[in-house]
Amino acid sequence: MNRIVLFFIVSAILLLIDWYVFQAIKTVTRSASESTQRIVMLIYWGFTSVTILTYLTMQLLPPDAVGRVARGFIWSAILIPYFSKVFAVLFIFVDDLGRFVRWVASLFYSPDIRAAVNDTSQSNIPATNVIPRSEFLMKTALIAGTVPLVAFTYGIVSGAHDYRIRRIKLPLKNLPSGFDGLKIAQLSDIHSGSFFNKVAVKGGIEMLLREKPDLVFFTGDLVNNTADEVEDYIDIFNKVKAPMGVFSTLGNHDYGDYVNWSSPEAKRKNLETLKAAHKQLGWNLMMDENHILEQNGDKIALIGIQNWGSGRWPKYGDLAKARKGTEDYPVKLLLSHDPSHWDAQVRPQFPDIDVQFAGHTHGMQFGVEIGSIRWSPSQYAYKQWAGLYQEGQQYLYVNRGYGYLGYPGRVGILPEVTIFELKKA
Repeated sequence: MNRIVLFFIVSAILLLIDWYVFQAIKTVTRSASESTQRIVMLIYWGFTSVTILTYLTMQLLPPDAVGRVARGFIWSAILIPYFSKVFAVLFIFVDDLGRFVRWVASLFYSPDIRAAVNDTSQSNIPATNVIPRSEFLMKTALIAGTVPLVAFTYGIVSGAHDYRIRRIKLPLKNLPSGFDGLKIAQLSDIHSGSFFNKVAVKGGIEMLLREKPDLVFFTGDLVNNTADEVEDYIDIFNKVKAPMGVFSTLGNHDYGDYVNWSSPEAKRKNLETLKAAHKQLGWNLMMDENHILEQNGDKIALIGIQNWGSGRWPKYGDLAKARKGTEDYPVKLLLSHDPSHWDAQVRPQFPDIDVQFAGHTHGMQFGVEIGSIRWSPSQYAYKQWAGLYQEGQQYLYVNRGYGYLGYPGRVGILPEVTIFELKKA
């Protein structure tokens, strides 16, 4: 579809939403003075005009005219208000549907009953066949629209960098005694191209370092699209150190698959630059390979593969290749970015892999986690979307991510640093 035609269609839909929500505002403010109503109208339509003009400007500007971080904020400023207004529209529609039903019913009543159905006690106008709007539902509509607006705004201001330490004990049946009590830290989904608060990002890494882990895992998506995104954060993430090393792998965003490259060579060069960034950070990037960990005379295997996801996600990794040579080790830990890999290949084909450490979902950066109550839209796309899962003797942990993508914030599903303690079951 032509971009101009699409713009006008989208703009018409947005204006229709704005007009519909304004009906609720008019209903709620109808008892206010005329000057107050005029001020409210000017504020509402002034803000709406700015939003529509911003949308128009973003459509006309070339993609690289606005920086990555600024672009995320601008689109959030456009989309969050309309996402919130949709909630209001749902309640207004319920009211209008009720009004329509009552109006149809009133056509079959006598004039006296029709006047009663009109319920003119809510206004000073004479009885007609027009059913007045419910002020209660209009107030409810505005509240329903305000809640997500406030929540998503707060998610940017506070939630984006509200790092949490999550502590997980992993009881492994065949764990050698030399590894009992080993402390592992996991980071995932840094998405350095989205960050807007370098001080806060540094604070999260300092939280990790205070835990003094023996070993650190990073499970992919260092950047959003291009390797240069991490340049400004090398001096922060190169502080991540551990006595037994830092081991990393690639996520789907690290390959540059979502960029229109000038040539295959340019894309290949970007990936090589990203690999070099891992080396610059002092991280051991695992590309379908394994590493034997030794502690107190005992040994276990660490396996790391490139991104492998079920369905439409890229399948770059080769687990059989990465696992080769680890068959005789009592415990095998796997770094694999996408949690869908666990059910699709790890469990059915490699039952000797004890734990898969993953990320990828971000918990969709939105949801509820209060006690045993856990909900996120992410659960409709992923069977395993956040936290620890177990099937038989095998475990999967899905890290909620350190950064964010698209929406520059988090609501309910907060960024995390995971601290694992291996225990002999």
